[in-house]
Amino acid sequence: MNGLGAEAGSGAEAGGTVLEVRGAGVRFGGVTALDGVSLELAAGEVCGLIGPNGAGKTTLFDVVSGIRRPDRGRVLLEGADVTGRSPVWRARHGMRRTFQRQQLFGQLSVADNLLVAQEWRGPGRSRRAALRARRERGAAVLAACGLSEAAEGPAGGLPVGRARMVELARAVADPPRVLLLDEPASGMAGPEREVLASVVRGLAEEEGCGVLLVEHDVAFVMELCTRVVVLDLGRVLAAGTPAEVRADPAVREAYLGRTE
Repeated sequence: MNGLGAEAGSGAEAGGTVLEVRGAGVRFGGVTALDGVSLELAAGEVCGLIGPNGAGKTTLFDVVSGIRRPDRGRVLLEGADVTGRSPVWRARHGMRRTFQRQQLFGQLSVADNLLVAQEWRGPGRSRRAALRARRERGAAVLAACGLSEAAEGPAGGLPVGRARMVELARAVADPPRVLLLDEPASGMAGPEREVLASVVRGLAEEEGCGVLLVEHDVAFVMELCTRVVVLDLGRVLAAGTPAEVRADPAVREAYLGRTE
């Protein structure tokens, strides 16, 4: 990510599977939100998850991140079954997520939002050395995200696009192995989207992070992602390269034809 380097630890080798969902099913009363959904995410891959409203995208994110336990199916993180693990456990083992609704610590500075994200590791041998290292990592991430000049200002009250970028920076301040981005480009202007795309590519290519993102801007997804998965009515309708997905008649009928 613009020179941050691969700090995420051992993890899976580039191209190895970091996240796997096997046959996930979720029901809300009589409504089936997910119906046997399976997908894989490789280290260093940027995968887009698209589909109409109500397709099950957010429910799938909830299952992957541990907010909701599936009625059936499993979630594996770097080969380990984490289906019963909490969101906190998953976050501490390399899985990070942003949400549709902004969730910043508004009373803290932008820089301190990133420090909070690294605090769980504890002081180590030296509190002073740990704080210095975390501030250096935070400064590097903020620079990559175009937020250096905002570092000491309060996070609350930022414009939507800037606030979303701070959320991204906080999610990657402690290097992730898997990053889930829920509508990260919503509310962003064109230049901000370019920075977002650059940061995401850098995370994948330089730090080996697997990125799974939900985004309604199909053009943005098709340009950024190396692979796209389409959900419809809780099922995987199609998966493949952006070109393959665009050319799929079922996808055009169910989704792309209504949005382009």
